[in-house]
This record gives sequence, structure tokens and C-alpha cells, in this order.
Amino acid sequence: MSQQIKPYVTPAEYLEFERKSVYRSEYLHGEIFAMTGASRKHNLITANILAELHRQLKGKPCEVYASEMRVKVATSGLYTYPDVVVVCGEPQLEDDYLDTLLNPTVLFEVLSESTERYDRIAKSGYYQAIESLSEHLLVAQDEICVEQYVKQVEGQWTVTETRSIDGTIELHSIDCSLTLQEIYDKVSFD
Repeated sequence: MSQQIKPYVTPAEYLEFERKSVYRSEYLHGEIFAMTGASRKHNLITANILAELHRQLKGKPCEVYASEMRVKVATSGLYTYPDVVVVCGEPQLEDDYLDTLLNPTVLFEVLSESTERYDRIAKSGYYQAIESLSEHLLVAQDEICVEQYVKQVEGQWTVTETRSIDGTIELHSIDCSLTLQEIYDKVSFD
């Protein structure tokens, strides 16, 4: 039985392909991974986080981006699209296309059934290697739950889980806060 061998794709080839593509994909270790569409809940949660952070960051030296802003993790070579990204200070971008951020401050991933394991285990590990990153959050869409990973002074990461709709997430690195009521606005659970 023959086995099809996947050709190795260079980062430059990936970026050339990605910039022409109608659909988004991620890249790691020479492979391109197509991204799937998001559910209604996923989109509501992402929009809620984005809108609230946008409001709170007005007049501050930070920018918030939707899931169209690609992030590169330099240590692993991962190119990925977090659901929400915040950068404070001057954004460092990979090249003149200005579409690949190198220095995120805060990242959000809204967990989907098909990607939860990857987001929780692999991506979290990759994200924690980003020198500029201070916090990253995993937001469940099928239950009320937000996991907040915060980088400590020594470089270790602590995690806090909030499960109450009355709970509040303090984002100290960007001087913002999000209530779970805001995050889950208009989201219903079966």
C-alpha cells in the first residue's frame, strides 16, 4: 500500500498562499491546517469580548484585533489566528504586509469541540513561549467557564478558573475587566 507524502511547505510559501486564500489556515512545522467555521455561540462570545475590550481600551496605548489578525509564535514557527488579540505599545509586525503580529499582550481562544484539545494543550504551550504575552484566556462556549493564564514575574504561569455568571476577569496587563455576564451576553446553554 502506498502512502501519500505531504510536501514540506516553507513559512514564506504558507504566507504567500494564505494571503491569496479566501479561507484561513494555520501553519506549523511545514504543514498547513485549514480552519473550520465558527458556531453562533463562538461568534457571539468573540464579538462580546472584542466589543467590551474595544470600549475599555479607548484612549489607552493598546489595540484590540479580531480573529483576522495572524499571530506568529517565533519559538515554534506557529502561525495562528487567536479569536481576540490585544497588543499594547507599538505593534511589531513580521513584514510590510502588516498582517502578522509578533508581540501580543493578551490572547483569547474560544473553545470549540473540534479544537478544544489542541487549543488547551498545544496552543497554550506555544502561547506561553511568546515573550511579550502576559495573559491568555480559554473561553468555553458550551458552559460558563473562563480559564485565565497569567505570566508571573519569574516566568511561570498561574491559571484561574471562573465559572460563575456573576464572576469578573481582571486583565491586569491591560487594565481592563470583563464580567462573565458580558462575555456570555445572548448566549444560551441547553
